Amino acid sequence: MSLFENTLKQIEKAATIMNLDPNVKALMQHPQRIVEVSIPVKMDDGSLRFFKGFRVQHSNYAGPYKGGIRYHQDVDMGEVTALSAWMSIKCSVVGIPLGGGKGGIVVNPKELSVGELERLTRGYVRAIQYVVGPTKDVPAPDVNTTPQIMDWFADEYSKLEGKDLKGVVTGKTLEHGGSKGRGIATAQGGVYVLNEVATSQGMVPANTKVVIQGFGNAGGVMAQLLAAKGYQIVGASDSQGGIVCTHGFNPDALLQCKVEKSTVKNCHLDMEKLSTMEGSSCKMVTNEELLETECDILILAALENQVHEGNADKIKAKMIIELANGPTTPEADEMLAKRGIMVIPDILANAGGVTVSWFEMLQNADGKYWEENEVFEKLLPIMVDGWKAVKANADKYSCTLREAAYVTALARIEGKIREQGIL
Repeated sequence: MSLFENTLKQIEKAATIMNLDPNVKALMQHPQRIVEVSIPVKMDDGSLRFFKGFRVQHSNYAGPYKGGIRYHQDVDMGEVTALSAWMSIKCSVVGIPLGGGKGGIVVNPKELSVGELERLTRGYVRAIQYVVGPTKDVPAPDVNTTPQIMDWFADEYSKLEGKDLKGVVTGKTLEHGGSKGRGIATAQGGVYVLNEVATSQGMVPANTKVVIQGFGNAGGVMAQLLAAKGYQIVGASDSQGGIVCTHGFNPDALLQCKVEKSTVKNCHLDMEKLSTMEGSSCKMVTNEELLETECDILILAALENQVHEGNADKIKAKMIIELANGPTTPEADEMLAKRGIMVIPDILANAGGVTVSWFEMLQNADGKYWEENEVFEKLLPIMVDGWKAVKANADKYSCTLREAAYVTALARIEGKIREQGIL
C-alpha cells in the first residue's frame, strides 16, 4: 500500500468515527494543486542535466500551505502527495493556522557539488515561483535539505520578486531570518507530549527504559532531552544498525562516538565512554532487533513503514512515540491496538517542528526575533493543548490516539471550510 493510500485509509477511518460530512471528506482526499517541473542545471563539467521536481499543495482551508522540500533519489509524486496531506492534518491537530504542502526533487544531493546544489535550488525556485510566497505557500527543510538551502531559496525568490521576502521559507539560518530553537523543536515538542502522557500514566523517568530508532537530528536530540529528565536510554540505532545496553548509556557520549566511528553500531565496545554504571554492557543489534527490544518506550525517529504487519506482533515496547513521519503502517496500527500498545502518532508527536516554523513566519513578518526560551515557552502550551484535544477525542469515541488525532484535525478543518462558505 502506498503512503497516500495509507493516508486516505486513515482519513476514511476518522470520517466514519466522527460521522464527517462526505463532502468535507472528499475535499480532504483530493489535493488542491499538483505541480511537476523539469529543472535544467548546468553542471560543473559544462553539461546540462534535467531534474524532476514536485510541489503538492494539499489544502489551504486553515491557512497558507506549509511543508518541507526533500532532495532524494527515491522521491516520487505519491510520497509527496501523502506528506502534503499529513501536513494539513498535523497543523490542525495542534491548532496552528496553516494548511498542508510538500515538495521534492529527484536527486541524490551527495553526488552534487555545492555549486551544483545551489544552482539546482535556485532553478527549483524559478520553476515554482508563482505558486509559493509568504502568505501563499511556505516551504521548509526536509530530508537532505538544510538551512543553507533555505537561505538560497529565500534569496532567489526575493530577487525574482524584487524585494526582501525571506518569509517565503522557514528553517533558514539565524543570520538570514531563522528562528532560534528550530533545530531541536521537533524533539522538544515530542518531549512535551511525552511528559503529559507519562504523568497521566504514572510513569517514573528513572524507572522508564527508552529505545530510539533513528539516532539522528530528531532522535539524538530527544535522547539528550529525555536523559536530562532522568529517563534510561538503553537502545539506539542509525541506518547501519544499533546497540542495546543493559544499564543505559549517555546520549552525549554516543553522539560523539557516532561522529568518531561513523555509525552507532560500532560503539558497542566503548562502555567506559558510554556509561559509568558498574556491570553495564552493550551489544550490537540490527535495526530489526532494536525494534523488538523489550522497553517501556520505543521512539521511532527514522523512516516510513518501520513497524508493519510483519513485525508488529514482535514489538515488546509498552508505548510507541512517532517522531518520524509514517513509521507505522495502518495494518500494524490495528495489531498494536489489539495488543494494548499505545501509539502517540506522528501528526501530534512531531508537530513541534512545524509549530516553530510558524513562529519563524511570525518573526519574519514582524521583523522581531525571539530568544530560545521564549520560543519554547510558546511551544509548550500548543503541544499540551494538542495532546489534551486528542486524548479527549480518544476517550469520547473510544478509538486509538491516531484516529483521535485525525478526528481532531478534520473537525477543525471542517470548521474552517464552513467559515469560508466553501460548503
